This record gives sequence, C-alpha cells and structure tokens, in this order.
Amino acid sequence: MKKIINEPGNVVREMIEGFIAAYGRHYRMLENENGIVRKDKKDKVGIVIGGGSGHEPLFIGFAGEGLADGVAMGNVFAAPPPNTVLEVTKAVDAGKGVLYLYGNYAGDVLNFDMAAELADLEGIRTRTVRINDDVASAPPERIGDRRGIAGDVLVFKVAGAAAEAGLSLDDVARIAQKANDATRSIGVALSPGTIPSSGKPTFTLAEDEIEFGMGIHGEPGIRREKLLPADELVDKLMEPLLADLPFVSGDEVVVLINGLGSTTLLELLIVNRRVAQVLQEKGISVYDTDVNSLCTTQEMGGMSITLMKLDDELKHYYDQPAFSPYYCKRKK
Repeated sequence: MKKIINEPGNVVREMIEGFIAAYGRHYRMLENENGIVRKDKKDKVGIVIGGGSGHEPLFIGFAGEGLADGVAMGNVFAAPPPNTVLEVTKAVDAGKGVLYLYGNYAGDVLNFDMAAELADLEGIRTRTVRINDDVASAPPERIGDRRGIAGDVLVFKVAGAAAEAGLSLDDVARIAQKANDATRSIGVALSPGTIPSSGKPTFTLAEDEIEFGMGIHGEPGIRREKLLPADELVDKLMEPLLADLPFVSGDEVVVLINGLGSTTLLELLIVNRRVAQVLQEKGISVYDTDVNSLCTTQEMGGMSITLMKLDDELKHYYDQPAFSPYYCKRKK
C-alpha cells in the first residue's frame, strides 16, 4: 500500500507537527511527548482522551470547545505510554480534576491506569470512563470486555459539554458513563487498512467477502459472509444492534454512520437511508444524525452504525455547541 510519509517511525510526531502548523492558534504540542492540549485552558474539569494513532480524526481531532482539553497519542494502533498521558494530564489540570476517556483496550487500560497513579502522586485527582460500545466484541453478559469504537465520538461530545458547564469531576464522570451505557455500535469490514511501519495489510479478505463485527485494528469479527446489497447488509447489522440495549419503540436516538477510512460518502448515505427506514419501522425516533468518517483505520473499507439512546439529561448535553477542526455541533 502506497502512503505519503517520510520515515515510518516518525509518522505520529510529523502528523502532530502538521496539525500544529495548521491549528497552532488554538493548540500546542507537548515538547517531549506525543500529545496536544488546548491553549485556552479553562477553570473546569479537564478532559483527556487518547489512544493509538491511525484512527484520524480520532483522537487528535476531538480536542476543542465543548470536547476534550488534551489528547495523548500512541504509535499507530498502540496505546500512548503512561508518561505521555501524565504530561497531558498535568497540562490540562486546572485544579478541578481530570477525566480520562478512551476505548476499552488492554494496552490503553494499563497505561491510563498507570498514569492515574502517577497523577495522584502529583496531587491531581482523576476519574476514568472506558468506552465499550462494540456489541460484536463480547456478549451482553461480558459487556465489560467490549471494545470501544465509533461510540467514542458521542461520549466525548456529551462529557465535554458537561465539563464545559462547570460540573464537578464526579458529575462529569457520571454523565460520561451514562452516555457510554446508552451507546451501542456494530461495524463491517470490506477491506483492510495498512500500518505505515509494516506496509502490509492488517488482515485479508477475498474480493467478495465481508466480515461482520471486525474491530478498528483488524480484530476478528463475528463471521465472514459474501458481500450483500446495502439494504440487506444494514438489516443484518441492525438486528443485533437494536436487540442489545435493547432499543425499542418510543425510544429517541442519535445516529452515527461512520466510515472506516476508504468508504465513500455516497455509500455511507445509502447506509443511512436504510438505517432511517429500519428505525422508523421500529417506532424509534431519530433526534439527530451524523454521517461522516470520524473513527477510521487508515484506508480500511467498511463502516459502523452507532446509536445512542437519549433521555432529557443526555439530550441537554448533546445539544450544547462544540467545535474542533474536525467536528462541529451547533446548539439547537
């Protein structure tokens, strides 16, 4: 796979340098760690997000007004080291505590937990919410083992608004956990992505094959099948997704149709067309929809569907304005 890079080992740092070259008016990069923070530090709970690079605009694109205050980045598909997380934590802390939000992967859990211990030694109080929206990665009785995928975006949005409103660390963590508990996702892969350092695909699929439930690093899904027409594919994805929470008639949801890297907007909109039809048939109201590629896997082909079930509290914080270079939400 051809990529426009220099040395493979420098891609993360050079990506951050390019981000700052574009948006340095609002952000600064840490001197010795792969992290960025907002320049307009506010007197509120700090939000630190992070994970492996290679999922852009997640995570680097979700620091901003009403979103995260700092981002800790690891190498491509690798967790950020504890010291990177710690330095971002120290940079965003305003004395009100810091909330960690990240996808539920073993390396991220280990390194963020270590950073939390180090932050405690520095006198910084932290809380953690691990996002685990991927219904394909474990059954309901093992929900704590599930991975975080595109549902990250909706949890970041709600938690960022709660912090911006001046709530306490415990309250921001409670609302973030509530958003996570109300969010479910499932995806399908059509073709692999490529890690820059290896130049090789992360998995293989035959030209006429798809994989249900594949993770955003190429983790195995539920099963492989032949490629289906869009409507049939969406129907097969919606069945386990709706059953999991469950989502039922009378519910109100936010929908995120997320491309995994190389899937076109044309395709994603066709997917959304059928998702909207299915929800209408089930008596589930769509409060808002986002069709975009926000949580990617380099140039992986495929998409995911995310639903967040709303109540009045979640709707209030979802409705608050947010802005970053890659995500914008106007107040309703």
